[in-house]
Amino acid sequence: MMPLKQKVVAQFMRPQGFWGQVAGFIMANRPSNIKRNEWTLDLLKLKPTDHLLEVGFGPGVAIKKASRIITKGSIAGIDHSETMLAQASKLNSDAIQCGTVELYLGTVEELPAFARPFDKIFSANVVQFWRDPVATFKKLRSLLAPSGIIATTYMARNKGATNADTHAMVKEIIRQLQASGFSSIRVEEKQMNPVSVASVLAVNGVE
Repeated sequence: MMPLKQKVVAQFMRPQGFWGQVAGFIMANRPSNIKRNEWTLDLLKLKPTDHLLEVGFGPGVAIKKASRIITKGSIAGIDHSETMLAQASKLNSDAIQCGTVELYLGTVEELPAFARPFDKIFSANVVQFWRDPVATFKKLRSLLAPSGIIATTYMARNKGATNADTHAMVKEIIRQLQASGFSSIRVEEKQMNPVSVASVLAVNGVE
């Protein structure tokens, strides 16, 4: 029988059922997750009129924070977990009712059609789950307005993780973004416990 801790950890890729709800609660309340999301949004320098997309919104904490800033634009999110869709919809019910936030159930490989391009797109600790990151980044780039910004945040969470693990993934993300046609790529890093978190930001445009 799978140990309790393993049951919960196994849910972080695609939360579902009771243990998925437990994983969602952890994601919504773990200080490192909250700080990582807030830091990513700070890097994006959100404006009230922005049109924003989050890939892999989980329990919807980052969308909730973004909706306090984006009051004249719009926020969309996509996640492949029905459990996370339910949790995020409950957390963001007011913004959904007033039309600021729209949440979608689906995979990043099969994104829905959106009415207008996004000014900014972000994800936090989901890039490692993508089957074909280059193809996914190309698709996300097609959803960005000219000079739109994408932020891909990653923090190593494996057992015994070190800063070197985060840095290794950052190198991969840079390579994938370059292969996808993004420009003006830069890396921001913040030391957290137990390892650093990094965000790779890039622009949809020609340098």
